[in-house]
Amino acid sequence: MTQITPQSLRQWLADAGRKPPVLLDVREPWEYQTCRIEGSTLAPMNTIPARARELDPETETVVICHHGMRSLQVALFLERNGFSKLYNLQGGVNAWADQVEPAMPRY
Repeated sequence: MTQITPQSLRQWLADAGRKPPVLLDVREPWEYQTCRIEGSTLAPMNTIPARARELDPETETVVICHHGMRSLQVALFLERNGFSKLYNLQGGVNAWADQVEPAMPRY
């Protein structure tokens, strides 16, 4: 699992020559409704053990939460379960809002 900064993720998403990653948002539905990175998929942390089979362990996946702690725990869980191309968004959507999308709602 690799840490990725909001700026690095922004550059990756803007790079037309690179396949975009799966953006796996592990926050709760109310958090996701408040703000989210466009293109992300909601999969609350407590659903990951049951839903892990829905994910491709060979696809580059960026795990996202509010500040980067829940996503780190999910990324470590997925890594222990055979996923090899994982990234944790450092600082979560809060850092994304600070560094990339300042108009994003916050909570």
